[in-house]
Amino acid sequence: MKRFLILLLVFSSATAFAGEGMWLPQLLKLLNESEMKSMGMKMSADDIYSINKGSLKDAVVHFGGFCTSEVISPQGLLLTNHHCGYGEIQSHSSVEHNYIKNGFWAKNLSEELSNPGLTATFIDYIEDVTSLVLAGVDAEKNLEDRQKIVDKNLSMVKKNYKLESYQDVIIRPFFDGNQYFAFVTTTFRDVRLVGAPPESIGKFGSDTDNWVWPRHTGDFSLFRIYADKNNKPADYSPDNVPYTPKHYLPISLDGVEEGDFTLVFGFPGRTNEYLPSYAVDQIVTSLNPAKIEIREKSLKIMDTYMRKDEKIKIKYAAKYASIANYWKKWIGESTGLQKTNAVQKKQLFEEEFTKRLKKDSPYKDILPSMEKLYNDINKYALARDVYSEIVMRNVDLTGFMFSFKRLLDAYQNNGDSGYQEYLSRLKGSIPDFYKDLDVKIDQEKLSALLDIYVKTVDPDFVPDFLQRENLGMASDEPYDEMVKNLYIGSSFSDENATMKLLSLSPSEAVSAVKSDPLYAFIIGWNDIFVQKISNPYNDIKRKLDELQSNYTNAQMEVFKEKRFYPDANSTMRVTYGQVEGYQPRDAVEYEPNTYLDGVMEKYIPNDYEFDVSERMKTLYQNKDFGPYADKNGKLPICFLGSNHTTGGNSGSPAIDAYGNLIGLNFDRVWEGTMSDINYDRSICRNIMVDARYILWVIDKYAGAGNLVKEMKLVHPKKNKYPSCK
Repeated sequence: MKRFLILLLVFSSATAFAGEGMWLPQLLKLLNESEMKSMGMKMSADDIYSINKGSLKDAVVHFGGFCTSEVISPQGLLLTNHHCGYGEIQSHSSVEHNYIKNGFWAKNLSEELSNPGLTATFIDYIEDVTSLVLAGVDAEKNLEDRQKIVDKNLSMVKKNYKLESYQDVIIRPFFDGNQYFAFVTTTFRDVRLVGAPPESIGKFGSDTDNWVWPRHTGDFSLFRIYADKNNKPADYSPDNVPYTPKHYLPISLDGVEEGDFTLVFGFPGRTNEYLPSYAVDQIVTSLNPAKIEIREKSLKIMDTYMRKDEKIKIKYAAKYASIANYWKKWIGESTGLQKTNAVQKKQLFEEEFTKRLKKDSPYKDILPSMEKLYNDINKYALARDVYSEIVMRNVDLTGFMFSFKRLLDAYQNNGDSGYQEYLSRLKGSIPDFYKDLDVKIDQEKLSALLDIYVKTVDPDFVPDFLQRENLGMASDEPYDEMVKNLYIGSSFSDENATMKLLSLSPSEAVSAVKSDPLYAFIIGWNDIFVQKISNPYNDIKRKLDELQSNYTNAQMEVFKEKRFYPDANSTMRVTYGQVEGYQPRDAVEYEPNTYLDGVMEKYIPNDYEFDVSERMKTLYQNKDFGPYADKNGKLPICFLGSNHTTGGNSGSPAIDAYGNLIGLNFDRVWEGTMSDINYDRSICRNIMVDARYILWVIDKYAGAGNLVKEMKLVHPKKNKYPSCK
């Protein structure tokens, strides 16, 4: 494999569609600034990323390691999505103080709520460390040998960074391991909940509207970063003070119009733009359908109970939202991949790739080799996804059993001392786990999902203890009775029984855990999973990873005229586009803006997805929109852009041509969720909450004008100046 010296030359050829790509901010000046300005941007690349002065990157925050947020005041006020802060909102909620249902607004600093474990991470600077990380890596070495050298080099590179106690350095591979960048970060550990709208605003449309357009969801929440008296990160303390940022985002009151430049800055999670056609076909025809079926069943069971009992609704609110999110995403992804003929496009690309190869090219056998390996891995990949969805993601107690496996491993490896060390951590997690568990729901889900497992995977992967004939069951008999007995006989079905078990001596507790029927069932199943599914899968996957690294490099060598961008990997990226509607299908055309009128059109009294509060109705009837209405006197809610986003971009700021906040990214349109694999400008759109709606909810609806007073509100279109300078 050639060293990646050609990378910048490949980048400089501008053939990617405007709007496509997740670009590294420190390379914008070299690669993207000219195009961005041609699309209407008034800032410079230095205004976006600089290590010598405050820039937009200093206002963009990795929120909890899973979402993005942004600083919007000189007092460290953070804006992110309602769904990003949902776990924290839920944790502070009870039937007596139901912040999910009624919202929460701190009127002063003393009312802001702490969130143990929640972090806010800034990027201090980014460096290319490719030459250091790949030093000594030879083209002939296989992936395992290469990785040993890379791991050794990574360790050395990290040691060479001189960091403060609150800093860290994260090194990530790009282009499937052909390039490496280091990200020096500062993480704040005291992040407090400041405000959240009721779910009738923050989740308006809930599951019905999720991933679709038109959208009318006020998906936002507010937090604040606290620091010590020296403005440095510190653990929570009443003595901490609001953080003073290097930069914060002014908020534009001028709104957006079709064609306006939009920049989305954040931490996109994972994309796979350079896969071969065989991988995409596997996703569409095998993996997604199975995962969709499992989550659909899980959601249906939870929904039945949540609609009947408010306590259960609170317990399962965050779980339901998390499971539903990707369930619907996968449906849209598969639909979009089929609609845009993604597999066929990949095949045409591969035909052209093969034509361009010279007869003696080292890449001539790469695609046939990948095709064979994808055929070989398919049954293992399917079983792996199905097992993981059931055991680790959709049934709570089954996943929890692995915490006790780690406890037993600690005892086996380090005796009583190892056991006690892990036990102290485990005990701390138990109250939170059982607080959000309903055993009856969990039991019903496991029974239903076991049936899907047996029907879906290769018969060789079904353990003997799940074979119906071995259990004396009819061929289509549900697993209800078997699962019921497992849960009845298990100590882990009850918090008190679990704590009682853990109060035993280490040897007694270990014996009790091993003999627990639910634990024995899950760990026995896992042993078979590892042996028959996971190990063979990993063996093939290592070979595919090596080929994918070579194939990604080969694509850039062969298509020198094409502009390539790195796949998302939870590192800081910039994507730019324009406010733009789209046509999802024949005779349907979507405009790029929605308004409060649409909320009222969707309103269904007492419906958990589409209910509207009396206050909202009164404000609407009185047209009490304050300075937040558009030029036609309507209150804007959401708008569309052609920015290339994915998971992790939730909470990302939508920024105008001048560097001001105009909205908050929170979703993609259903037809375009396949952009993780196949970006298509015709239907790929991101969805953003209009900043004016956010301000209106805070100010007029919630009466939390104290928060608006912290912010800097501007009129860049009227005043014609770049507010970021």
